[in-house]
Amino acid sequence: MTIPRHVAIILDGNGRWAKAKGMPRTYGHIKGCENLEKICGIAKDLGVKYLTVYAFSTENWKRSKEEVDGLMKLFRNYMKRCIQISRDNKMCVRVIGDPSMFDADLQQKIKELEEYSSQFDELHFQIALNYGSRDEIKRAMVRMAEDVEKGVLLPQQITEDVISDYLDTRALPDPDLLIRTSGEERLSNFLMWQLAYTEFYFTDVAWPDFDKKEFEKAIDKFNHRDRRYGGVKEE
Repeated sequence: MTIPRHVAIILDGNGRWAKAKGMPRTYGHIKGCENLEKICGIAKDLGVKYLTVYAFSTENWKRSKEEVDGLMKLFRNYMKRCIQISRDNKMCVRVIGDPSMFDADLQQKIKELEEYSSQFDELHFQIALNYGSRDEIKRAMVRMAEDVEKGVLLPQQITEDVISDYLDTRALPDPDLLIRTSGEERLSNFLMWQLAYTEFYFTDVAWPDFDKKEFEKAIDKFNHRDRRYGGVKEE
């Protein structure tokens, strides 16, 4: 079985999963976070080298204050827990997105986690927080325009690789497989540049119930795809 080098996951369904159990949405996020810890270990054991998850989008600020406050508390706790998780899995952790919207203490926890985990390389784990692909591309274009203005970059030097180097995911390979849980079948503003030739896998299973068996199902489907990257294979 071929294991995808880079797997991206849209973690969907925490709130609906909790509601179905008669629990508040925050309970679903807590359970989803616990499951993410397990999936990091599973991904490493399966041989995945890069795992990128969509945890909080630029649009998620529109949710109720209670839910957003609950998520911020969860992120604070998770950043501390992730120190141990990174040690256990020899995992380098990186946050993509715009952290400037977060409180200073959360920004500091992110920085400490990234600095501590930079010593590891068995699994590269990216968490998208306050991330939106359109926002990422906009920020990249602003930086690129500034470099053109300074003379650091010439317009004729701009290639696809150069554009990729200005994105939050610079130095990472594009995802081979995208998984979205809980039945929705759209990108929701996630990695739109990077997913150009990625294989998509959608499942009705909510994120808190997504386990090793479900992960292996996604990889099995990936192995039955004919990846031609726009070309045609010889008959």
